[in-house]
This record gives sequence, C-alpha cells and structure tokens, in this order.
Amino acid sequence: MKNLISIFSFVLLFGIIPMSAQKSEVVKSPEKIQVKAYYFHATRRCETCQAVEKVASEVIKESYSDQVSMLVYNREKEENKSLVKKYKISGQTLLIVKAKKVVNLTNDAFLNARNNPEKFREKLRATIDSML
Repeated sequence: MKNLISIFSFVLLFGIIPMSAQKSEVVKSPEKIQVKAYYFHATRRCETCQAVEKVASEVIKESYSDQVSMLVYNREKEENKSLVKKYKISGQTLLIVKAKKVVNLTNDAFLNARNNPEKFREKLRATIDSML
C-alpha cells in the first residue's frame, strides 16, 4: 500500500510540474505589453461593428500577439464606465494606446473593415508599427 501511495504521489508531483511550466510560457508578461488596442462597442452590434473587432483581433493575433493586447469592452456596461469616461467614448470606437499617446482608428476601421479589410489591416499595422 505504501508503494502504491508513493508511486501515485510521484506521478502526481511530476505530472503537475510540467503543466504549470507550460502555463507560464503562454501567459503574456504585462511588462512587455506596452501597446493596447481598445475596442468599445454597444450591446447591439451591426455587421460592421463585428467586422472591426474581427479584423483588428486577427491582425493583432497574427502579427503582434506578444507585443499588443486587444481589449474589447461593451461601453454600455457599468463595469466599463471608467474607461469610457477616461477615453471620452460616445460610440463604437477603436483606439491604439501606448502610454499617453492615443490614436483613434475608428473612421478607418468602420469605412474599411467589411468592404476593404486589407486597407484597414494596413492602416492598423502602420499605426501599431509606429508605436512599437
């Protein structure tokens, strides 16, 4: 019985250590993330609103996953009111932020996300590249 408990303990201990090591590699270090993309939307969302979030998320995930974080907020929810107030949000908005520098890409995003997504992707990449 003691041998069985020892073997079980050994397997459990050495099974947990590799799992926890893997998790720490996946987590982004907050110190590294200096550029943030904030997308504010309403509760009811049109196709263009959804396209803006989709394209922006794809670009960030594909090209900047370890350098830029994509943060999506429903601007109508109470828990997001402080950010809405801080950035003076009144409608659907896409901001790229590094420290005190804020670039508003809302117009480019809404003009191009559905009908010309590559143009929006290029503008987003150029903006992020200029901030890195």
